[in-house]
Order: sequence, then structure tokens, then C-alpha cells
Amino acid sequence: RLEEEGLKGRVVGREKHLYSIYSKMKNQRKSFDDIMDMFAFRIIVDKVDSCYRALGIVHNFYKPIPGRFKDYIAIPKANGYQSLHTTLFGMHGVPIEIQIRTQEMEDMANNGIAAHWLYKSGEEALSGSHARTRQWLKGVLELQKNAGDSLEFIENVKIDLFPDEIYVFTPKGHILELPKGATAVDYAFAVHTDVGNTCVACRINKRLASLSQPLQSGQTVEVVTAPGARPNAAWLNFVVTGKARSNIRHFLKNQRRNESVALGRRLLNKALVSFDSSLEQISVEVIRKQLSVFSLSDLDELLEDIGLGNRMAYIVAKILVEPGSLPENKSQLDLSNSEKPLSIRGSEGMVISFGKCCYPIPGDPVVGHVSSGRGIVIHTDSCPNVSEIRHNPEKVLEVEWDKEVSGEFTVELSVE
Repeated sequence: RLEEEGLKGRVVGREKHLYSIYSKMKNQRKSFDDIMDMFAFRIIVDKVDSCYRALGIVHNFYKPIPGRFKDYIAIPKANGYQSLHTTLFGMHGVPIEIQIRTQEMEDMANNGIAAHWLYKSGEEALSGSHARTRQWLKGVLELQKNAGDSLEFIENVKIDLFPDEIYVFTPKGHILELPKGATAVDYAFAVHTDVGNTCVACRINKRLASLSQPLQSGQTVEVVTAPGARPNAAWLNFVVTGKARSNIRHFLKNQRRNESVALGRRLLNKALVSFDSSLEQISVEVIRKQLSVFSLSDLDELLEDIGLGNRMAYIVAKILVEPGSLPENKSQLDLSNSEKPLSIRGSEGMVISFGKCCYPIPGDPVVGHVSSGRGIVIHTDSCPNVSEIRHNPEKVLEVEWDKEVSGEFTVELSVE
């Protein structure tokens, strides 16, 4: 029939093996009636235009099953896969799956992204699929760059390799492919990393919607951004794409480091006051020498350790002011009793957190617990957990609320 219509091509058929049917039913939790590819044919033609002509021919033979047609040529998968998929009502009502593609698409399906380099060389014209392949590789490299370790990278790539897709529209009418269950935050990072980092709200079909709302195929999504906005750690609870997850984690790691350095600087300067000194008055040579003793590469690493509670600010201050001397057995609390308490502004970020056992709010008498690796945890002065910590005074820091404290604070309500 293809030859009658003047189309050059070949047809390959196969019957699904019994074990393959069993595996698909088991893994995808499908009934036997849901298996639509027991009989499948693949039509390989010479050009894209012929794919759609061949589709019309097979639809004239048997009626297509509604909702089973997928055009991966117009909208390729993220990994570069292209083909026309349709399922027909065959003889005696047996479903027949048909795949229609060009030879280049067949090579791509069989050999993956390497197919382009197997059959092309030099500066030959870049086809649309070749350009998409390069874009996909670029995305994989970005995931590797932002991943904290190899396991995180593998997790992100596995998510993006073969997802169930949805297709949404940008306000300008462009189509974006996203995995099933993707949210507006996934969409924002798919558009551009900067859009994802600064998004604050979204409109779905021109109506305001939650950033965590799962998107559906055919929706038009618009992201609202703000210059000072930044990713929220809570987004990790609902994003599904590897790109969004890795970029959010990367930003939060850098943010935590910056906040730790800023808090460490405040704590160290506070400790240096008792020695009538400040960090600016310490010579560069002394700092460099002590950094080598601590096996650290720069001052920011030292300040980060102090901010995270891994090093005592008083001990570091003592060593910087009097190099070579053994620090006295003083605690953070002993030092802070004679100096002004550390002010809590509420905007320090992730390195200062508030105890979930007592929920301190501005106005409550508070005390700080220096927790290794977490920074400072603020508790109310009457919190039972603090009474235990007071027996270990090097972990306690005197703090007070700043006059211009701001932010959101969690409280417990008792409804009677």
C-alpha cells in the first residue's frame, strides 16, 4: 500500500512475548485488557512528511483508538526520541500498535544520542534533533555540575531519562515538555534557572494558582518573578524534575554557607571585643598562619565553622589575639555574660533556627544553643531542653531580640 501511494519505506513487525506481557502487567500494574502492544508494527520511511502520509494510510485500514495517538516528532521526548505512535482496532478487536519514523529517528531510538556522531561528522548541517541532543547533553552537564555527589547526580538523571510526559504552553505559545506531576516550579526552572530562582507565584490559564499545584497537559503557564526572591527549601517536597531539584539544592548550599560565614563573623567579632580587638585589627599574617594550623584554606572556611557551631568563637579569638597561647577554659556563656548579648533579627536565615519544643517568639526571654553543624538554635529561657544544656555551658550563648526583629515565627495554639 505504501508503494501504491508512492512512499518509500519498509515495515517491521513483532509479536510480544508471553513473559514480556507478564512483566509489563506486573511492573505497571495493568490488566491483560490494558496491554495495547501485543502486536506491533514499525514503519520506516525516508522523510518526515512521509511519516504523516503513512499515518493517514494506516488510519484508513483500521480505526484508531481514541487517546492513543502521540506525536513525538512535533514534540520530541527530553532524550531526543522521535516517532509517531498510534494504536488501531485490528481484526477481531485486537489492538495493534503502530510506530512511524524516519531512518534517522530509528537510529536515534536504537543508538541514543551517539547516533548523530555515528552518521555525521565535521560541521555538517545540524538537524533539529541534533540540536536538541546537544541541548539535552548540556542539561545533563548542568545537573552534574550542581549535584553534591555522584548519587545525587544519578538520582536526577534517572528522573529525567524516561518520564511520563505532559505538554504545557508558555504565554507566547511555545510548548514545553515536563514529566507527569510537574509543578509551576519545575516549569520555571525548565524555562531558565534564573526564572526558577526568582519565581514567587504563577498563573495557570490566566488564573493565580499555587506553585505546588500539579500541571496538566494543554495548560498555559505564566510564572511571576521578583528581583529579590530566592528558592524555598519547601519546594524540594513537591518538585519532580532533576534540574529543579539540583538547582534548588545548589542554591540552598551556597545560601547556607553565606549565612554561616556572616554569623561566624558576628560571633568572632563579639568574642574579640573582650580582648579589645576586632577582626579588622588582626594582621593578615597572623590569620594566614592560624589558618594553616587549622588546616583551612581561607578565612571564610573558619568563619563558616564558627557559624555552624563546629568551632568555639572565644577559643578562635584567643588564639588570634595571643598566637601560641592555650585558651582558658571559658565558655560562650561566660563570655557573653560580660558583653552585650547577640541580637536576633529573625532574618539570619538557616544558620539560626528556632526550637520546635518551645516555639520562641519576639518578646520571650531566650537563650541560644550552639549546635554543631546546625548553627544556633533559639529556645525560651524556661524550655526544659535548655535546662539540660546549661550543664554544658560551652554550648550556651546569651541572646536577645533585636529592636527591629522581623520574620515569620511558628507558634502553638490551644483551642478549647
